[in-house]
Amino acid sequence: MLPVCAQMDEIGFFSLEIWGGATFDVPIRFLNEDPWDRLRKLREAIPNSKLQMLERAMNIVAYRNFPDDVVRKFIHHAKVNGIDVFRIFDALNDPRNMRVPIEATLEEGGHAQGCISYTISPVHTVERYVDQLLNLQKMGCQSVCIKDMAGMISPPIARDIISGFKESGGKVPINLHCHMTSGMTGMAYWAACQAEVDILDTSISPISGGTGHMPTESVVAGLQGTPWDTGYDLAKLVEIRKYFMDVVRKYRHLIRLEALRIDPSVMVHQIPGGMLSNLVSQLELQGIPDKYEQVLHETAKVREELGYPPLVTPTSQVVGVQAVMNVRFGRYKKVPEETKDYCRGLYGRPPAEIRPEIMEAVLGPKWKDEVIECRPADLIEPEWDMRRRELDDMGLLKREEDVLTYALYPKVGLAFLKGEAKAEFTSDKLPLGKDHPATRAMVKSFFPELPDVYLEVEPPEARKVAGPAPIPTQFNVQVDGEAFEVVVEPIGGFMTVSGGGAAPAAQSKKDLPGGQKTGMQGTILKVNVKVGDRVQKRQALAVIEAMKMESDILCDIDGEVKQIFIKAGDTVKSGEVIMQIL
Repeated sequence: MLPVCAQMDEIGFFSLEIWGGATFDVPIRFLNEDPWDRLRKLREAIPNSKLQMLERAMNIVAYRNFPDDVVRKFIHHAKVNGIDVFRIFDALNDPRNMRVPIEATLEEGGHAQGCISYTISPVHTVERYVDQLLNLQKMGCQSVCIKDMAGMISPPIARDIISGFKESGGKVPINLHCHMTSGMTGMAYWAACQAEVDILDTSISPISGGTGHMPTESVVAGLQGTPWDTGYDLAKLVEIRKYFMDVVRKYRHLIRLEALRIDPSVMVHQIPGGMLSNLVSQLELQGIPDKYEQVLHETAKVREELGYPPLVTPTSQVVGVQAVMNVRFGRYKKVPEETKDYCRGLYGRPPAEIRPEIMEAVLGPKWKDEVIECRPADLIEPEWDMRRRELDDMGLLKREEDVLTYALYPKVGLAFLKGEAKAEFTSDKLPLGKDHPATRAMVKSFFPELPDVYLEVEPPEARKVAGPAPIPTQFNVQVDGEAFEVVVEPIGGFMTVSGGGAAPAAQSKKDLPGGQKTGMQGTILKVNVKVGDRVQKRQALAVIEAMKMESDILCDIDGEVKQIFIKAGDTVKSGEVIMQIL
């Protein structure tokens, strides 16, 4: 990003969104980079344009509600380190969740942009959206935004909401944010201009289209000579495009055909761009890429059953992961804790009432006792002082921002602060070769007919030795889009397999009597039992984080724990044996 910042800074954009959301999570989880350092470097490289972040109301940049003190500290440090515009949204459009971050932004001298997540349902009407936008203006927001994260807004609806807002007393600028998933976005943007929209969101063309945004250059060119001409220098934008073409080639292994295509079926399943591209990767990881269409259908069904929440982080994860669970294990047979919290009201008030039979399926027969009516954050104790003290006691407190990294992501953030995080890849190794493990999933996306398993043995010339050719013992094994370097050691009439990140425990113990298996790939967060414990069927043996959600691994028999093959922090594969219970 840094080499092109000076050129981006010259264009004159209303703002550049460079932070927040997944761009805080990804650096510490996958890149071994400090997100605060990224912000400071970008601020230094972009001195003239306003910098913007996406702030998930009381979730901040994570997936749960945080107390008011942590939210206020985050807004303070984000502003100090360079953020000007805070786009504040709540997944359920619950204004109770947006009040504190809006107040904090105004107190810190930032620009508070109140954001409504757009979706389609029987309860989401033009009048409802207009009222919500007007309420955000009343709460002090200096601009408002329609966040169409799934690219579903039609031209007449875009026109009616924007004109309805302005005609009903809307005085602050209004922003339209659309992904291109459905293919209607260009028409919606034109209709929005005719309704006097103030700001449109775009992306430079090499990273636009499909589940991305409208191309910046195309929108600028299309508006030339109209009352809405941006005045931006198209030649400079084309130079920026050339730079990002090289970036896309460099990161080609992350590209998926499914995320590049226009997909009008989004009008049915309503899965937004970011969630759709993430879902493809998650299904690959879980070993069920063939269930893609089935999961799309189930997602629409789950969304209706959960009261039509807009599919945006974190409710997109709640609905999407529950849909995957339903397809894999049966409808509501496995319910992550996040789905339970959503039904309890801990994310906020659902747009529509959840039917009693769904509440019972998720929370059990006494579900009414678990539902809350207050603002969810009112139930959370202050955390800042406690988290700061914990980090200081561990000798890891170097600056105040570290407390936020730890508070927001206690496990991943702590591993990063301890220096235990490792980058998946580094810039000097890009682009990755066609045989690199991380490239396999991209190849499968474009060439699904390729076999699922590849064996690459030593070339014949490497085995030209006296006597009979030895049995090959080194293999590159490709399984479900993931490659392992495997060494096979002959021992009598048997072979043992090891190496390269493969899971020896899963392979050598797969036929173990009483073996308890994982249902998905993920990271073990907690082991609830020890050897010698008596356990019952459906008792939670461990907690696993998969697809950024926490789920219990349930026992399938009554018995005694004989062996445990995992510990907290271990990464496990789908179907891996984690314990023996007899």
